[in-house]
Amino acid sequence: MEQRETAYIEALLGVHKKEQAKVIFNPAEYSLEKGNQFSSAPLPGLSNPVLSFVNGDADTLTMELFFDTYTNRGGSDVRKETKKISRLLEIDPTIHAPPPVKFVWGPLSFQAVIERLTQRFTMFREDGVPVRATLNVTFKEYKTIEEQLSERPTESSDWSKFRELAPGDQLNLIAAIEYGDPTVWRVIAEANDIDNPRLLETGRTIRLPPLG
Repeated sequence: MEQRETAYIEALLGVHKKEQAKVIFNPAEYSLEKGNQFSSAPLPGLSNPVLSFVNGDADTLTMELFFDTYTNRGGSDVRKETKKISRLLEIDPTIHAPPPVKFVWGPLSFQAVIERLTQRFTMFREDGVPVRATLNVTFKEYKTIEEQLSERPTESSDWSKFRELAPGDQLNLIAAIEYGDPTVWRVIAEANDIDNPRLLETGRTIRLPPLG
């Protein structure tokens, strides 16, 4: 019989560093969302604006966690269990921000901050103490600047790129595609000693320098 893997949330920094908040019941499902941001640059003569990649959005992990302490020690307060997760949204005094965490369940390991948490209490003892709760949790992917720089591809728009001119190419169109702004065509012209942007030599390789 396979051993059951229990999901847990572990604080990576702060006063609760390395403490694990284990869930009572593993989630029945979870969803991962990924997106990108694009800027649009309208160009005369084109029916649609030119879209240019700006940056990627952080991945989002959402799930529902179920807690039930009704049959545990005569129905103990379920908030003692949910507090282990909700406290990770509080500002940590040592880092002056909510701590980054790691959600781990079997092969899934997701480094993030808890962006949103909704607690719904659905069962109570006669004295009003809650013994059953459902938590809707949203994690937003967290990466340090160092981690992001180490993952950045060498072909990123922050680095010089090279492009071979094709028939019909225009510097303002290239600027719109590469930088998201057709008005910066002069940067390309200056980097390649192009005096007349209307006379481009097909087949010539030009350099697209980083902005700033």
